[in-house]
Amino acid sequence: MKKLLFFSFILILASCGEDKKKVEVVNTNPINVELVRFDKLFYESQPEDLLKLKNQFPYFFPAGNEDTVWTNKLSNPLLRELYTEVQNKYGDADFLRVDLGELFGKVEYYFPKSKTPKIITLINEVDKDAKAIYADSLALISLDCYLGEKHRFYKDFPDYQKVRFNQNQILPDLVSSFAFSRIPYPSDRTLLSQMVYYGKELYVKDLLLPEATNAAKIGYSETHEKWCEENEAQMWSYFVENNLLYESNQKNEFRFINDAPFSKFYLEIDNESPGRVGQWLGWQIVRSFMENNDVSLQDMLAMDAKTIFENSKYKPAK
Repeated sequence: MKKLLFFSFILILASCGEDKKKVEVVNTNPINVELVRFDKLFYESQPEDLLKLKNQFPYFFPAGNEDTVWTNKLSNPLLRELYTEVQNKYGDADFLRVDLGELFGKVEYYFPKSKTPKIITLINEVDKDAKAIYADSLALISLDCYLGEKHRFYKDFPDYQKVRFNQNQILPDLVSSFAFSRIPYPSDRTLLSQMVYYGKELYVKDLLLPEATNAAKIGYSETHEKWCEENEAQMWSYFVENNLLYESNQKNEFRFINDAPFSKFYLEIDNESPGRVGQWLGWQIVRSFMENNDVSLQDMLAMDAKTIFENSKYKPAK
């Protein structure tokens, strides 16, 4: 009986520890957002409508281009097919308006000086580097980049990137664009600085997207996210034992920070690992820092990586 009670007590302590790891969710009121479907306005227009569209959306029509550039797009069969696929999935985008309203309600709470942007959806010919852009008064979402990882339009992309073409990446991508405009880029190139820089961005997602899974926030498959959780201590030991944290070697960025099919420990675990594990570990450092320090979000975002790390009390469980 005593053993059972002791075991139960340990479980309670463990569950308390797990609860502590969770970022506090602040209830905020959703706000009304303006959502404009430029993709529909453009691809359902006629050549004679171009002047009106140019006047309404001058930032989509750079000076110096002949009208034939745009009329050719309207008649291009591949782009027409792309638009059809977007309509099949996002013909009714009311759910997106609701999700964005909740997101910007949280943005307004955590970043009160920010403007609520006009949100415009478009087709950007599957440009994976410009999927979602938050630019002050405008937020641009390329819906053709979120048709689902198994869509035939993405068959030529590597598997590790395909997961980021799912619908659940719209808000994380938008938050990434927003967060990076508010996080100072590190003045040094140590691996730790790179890790914490991306860790800050991911922590902003914890606050602004509390309902999203960890995998969705970082753009991993659930399998890769689980791998990081299960191998956290092993990864951290490798970084510490090899004195990588304060090393300013760009090679480490390619190994552990940059987008890649896997990370390069030069061990048997490499093929099972996802890329960007340095970002994932930086996320855990920032989470630990915020758990153990009474610091505002804005102050944390402005802090250097060394200060955050040394005060984080980060120590992954073995």
